[in-house]
Amino acid sequence: MRLLAALVLALVATPAAADPVRLPILVPVTGFLSLEGTSQRNGALLALKQAPAGLAMGEVVDTATAPENAVNALLRVLDQGPVPAIVAPMLGTQMLALMPTALEEKLPLLTVSGTASLTEQGNPWVFRFFPSDKLAKEAHVRYAVEQMGKRKLALIYQTTAYGQSGAAYIAAAAKRHGASLVFSEGIDTDVKDLAPILGRAAASGADVLLLHLHAGSTALAIRQVAALGIALPVVAGSALHQPATAALLDPKELKGVCAESGASPVSGGSPRLDRFLADYRAAFGTDPDAYALAQYDGTQMLLDILARGARTGEQVQAALATGQWDGVAMHYASDGHGDMAHSAVILCYDGLTRVPKIVQQYDGLDAG
Repeated sequence: MRLLAALVLALVATPAAADPVRLPILVPVTGFLSLEGTSQRNGALLALKQAPAGLAMGEVVDTATAPENAVNALLRVLDQGPVPAIVAPMLGTQMLALMPTALEEKLPLLTVSGTASLTEQGNPWVFRFFPSDKLAKEAHVRYAVEQMGKRKLALIYQTTAYGQSGAAYIAAAAKRHGASLVFSEGIDTDVKDLAPILGRAAASGADVLLLHLHAGSTALAIRQVAALGIALPVVAGSALHQPATAALLDPKELKGVCAESGASPVSGGSPRLDRFLADYRAAFGTDPDAYALAQYDGTQMLLDILARGARTGEQVQAALATGQWDGVAMHYASDGHGDMAHSAVILCYDGLTRVPKIVQQYDGLDAG
């Protein structure tokens, strides 16, 4: 919790505060996840920019998309000396590759990856500040079934760890809510024509199309749904809420399309959110997304912990595991497994603008 007086006292009382803490930011800023990874990087950098002077120094390392890239990057960072925590990549396969080293080195990993299995491994050093698939896909399916009245679901998902994780949770949620998954098929990130799979989905008897894809594939799917005149309503995954993804599409192509996300900064809604939006635009000349905001919130919590004197991985881990944080997007607290985020939203586009409207919010769907 933010206690300004205590924070100031901690900065004065902690001799190490005069010596900036190294904070490595290991994120994919090239490759198929470059849009999402750049947002993650920017969120961390904005938090660092707003931190007390001299508290921490960011160090950005591009992990691209290969798991071994992330491992090698982490080892290089550790060769330069101990660090209290890592802003870790949002790509699930890279996170899974980093987790053994984090366990061995007692090093907290702060991520915005949605891959559910990350916090199901019993590794106490992983902290996720974005809704896990367990929560996000519950909101995804629940909106389609309860609010849209759909019962026959078609799903197109990515064949990455993220895609497979989400597909499993969508299937489970569909069954739980009395809906049928009448079509389900995965695609690689390099597929450039989705017309065949979209045609099969449309012919399956489904009454709604769910997408669980990365940004590039999501934009391609939405564009081809519009071009092919497919009448199925679409509820996409969190990649669609990104301004960078929406920018790839004409507003008319987005008409009536909805998506799940942890937040939608460009949609506004609170003074703190509006301030974050203005600060982000001033710093990066572009609009933020939920990944940027989640990593900003997570990094802010970490910086607060450092400002209060924590300098080792064990100290940071204990504070993250037991503490709470009132972030811009939501309230964060660990569920005992490292999942810090417990809210999701549904947003929809009206066909006139690329700025979506929040139409539904879900809280606590990962409980139990």
